[in-house]
Amino acid sequence: MIDAAAVGRIAGELLDARARGVCLEAPSRRWPGFDLPAAWRVAAETDRRRMATGEQPRGWKIGFTNRMIWPRYGVHQPIWARVWDSTLTLLDTDAAELPLAGLVQPRIEPEIVFGFAAAPQAGMDEAAMIGCLGWVAHGVEVVHTHLAGWRFDGAADAVADFGLHGRLLVGPRMPVAGWPTLAKDLAAMTMRLDRDGMQVDEGRGANVLDGPVNALRLWLDAMAQATPHQRVLAGDVVTTGTLTDAWPLAPGQVWHTRPGDQQLARLSLRTVG
Repeated sequence: MIDAAAVGRIAGELLDARARGVCLEAPSRRWPGFDLPAAWRVAAETDRRRMATGEQPRGWKIGFTNRMIWPRYGVHQPIWARVWDSTLTLLDTDAAELPLAGLVQPRIEPEIVFGFAAAPQAGMDEAAMIGCLGWVAHGVEVVHTHLAGWRFDGAADAVADFGLHGRLLVGPRMPVAGWPTLAKDLAAMTMRLDRDGMQVDEGRGANVLDGPVNALRLWLDAMAQATPHQRVLAGDVVTTGTLTDAWPLAPGQVWHTRPGDQQLARLSLRTVG
């Protein structure tokens, strides 16, 4: 059992590692009894401390929705974490710099991102969920971890380590209104990922819990069970998980993402240290 004092110490260690951009040993390897409920308590404490220093929540990331990568990372269920004003960039064009400063072992993930116009509720069907959405976009999440070699013992370590969230760059937004086949189209959509002019991966929307809209529904239900104190609000940005594997980043690279659905903008990103 992890008591309140231990939760505070683990939160402090992770925030210190984040501030200094260094690695530390996974909490589960240092704290007997560290499990997923303990990790959610640590996440709530790091959120509280970040807000106390002035950071503002801007939405959510859902992680490990792509079942194809579960065996690679040893995490076999979705997780979630906050997206912050300090980590979110809404792009007006399809080209941008991708800063890596302050990130530890960063990797790139092409994703589908939504903006909520109204607050959703757990238990909604697909039509009701879509009715809460204002816009959809293609974006790139940069995930990173303070656990050396991307080695963690299951979902608890990933949740505690800020949900592995580093940056979120969101491309030009498309209104959801007037897209009657949104869920079906996003599930069928392909996503190609290129690095320095060479294709490195290709995925599809169905990799993400059978489609990004379905991923939203399943996530809200899971959140209501695991962290009922958390709420999704009107204005929140939510990114739904990588359509491909996550690929390591280094300064000086040029990455191109190519959604198969032409309604969503491609992105061209140059990494800078």
